[in-house]
Amino acid sequence: MDSFVEDIMERDGIKIHFWTGGKAGTPWLVFTHGATIDHHEWDQTIDLSENSYRVLVWDVRGHGRSRPGKFGMRQTVEDLISILDYLKIEQAIFVGHSLGGNIHQEIVFLHPERVRAMIFVGCTWNFQKLSKWESIQLKSAKWIFKLYAYQELVDQSLKLTAKSFESQRILREAVEKLSKDEIVQIMMEAVLCLHYEPGYVISKPLLLLVGDRDRTGNIRKIMPVWAKQEPDCRFFVVPDSLHAPNLDNPDFFHEKLFAFLDHVKDSSQ
Repeated sequence: MDSFVEDIMERDGIKIHFWTGGKAGTPWLVFTHGATIDHHEWDQTIDLSENSYRVLVWDVRGHGRSRPGKFGMRQTVEDLISILDYLKIEQAIFVGHSLGGNIHQEIVFLHPERVRAMIFVGCTWNFQKLSKWESIQLKSAKWIFKLYAYQELVDQSLKLTAKSFESQRILREAVEKLSKDEIVQIMMEAVLCLHYEPGYVISKPLLLLVGDRDRTGNIRKIMPVWAKQEPDCRFFVVPDSLHAPNLDNPDFFHEKLFAFLDHVKDSSQ
């Protein structure tokens, strides 16, 4: 990302940092990171993308360099739309991990004309109907988080997200910039993205990927169910991976990602 240009957009007092680069005249890829981390989780993928695509990557409000400021789902969706408008990006392909994918689902729900295709990595389905037990778990999550000591909360989160020391190091640099209150606020605000929409389908080309050992929430269970609801969807379980298969098994992840992008490119010609 050395050649990327950094820019800042101020919205309701929060300075949102974003970076653009890549090959002019090519389709736009928009990368959004997961909860409590930052844009650096995509560094390796961006290095492989920038010779074939225009790339936008950013730090969501309340994360990374877009701090201080509280995360809010509605405001974050509006942040991203404002950035797209500023850059005159009429339509893009969106790549989101975990919370990043939840944000992107709201983008396509509210602004389907801005979306060419979408890639979701380790991400729950915003429009599912939760079971009673899942609803109870969500309501109790805040109090469970508060029981953890700060370092225990950070360490446990990283252990659930990525396997290798190097992957955890990339994530730890971002997470440990946050206070415990910031972490809990982000995690609790993130669940507000869930709203049951019976019969709704995105109806865009989709790629869904989940780690075979993802134990966060109901993601491992719900992603194959979600994939079956969509008319144009490819779904893969990424071997030997936790919650961030883009970091745990990058070779498999990138193979499926770029094969899908080639498919999208061919279908638009």
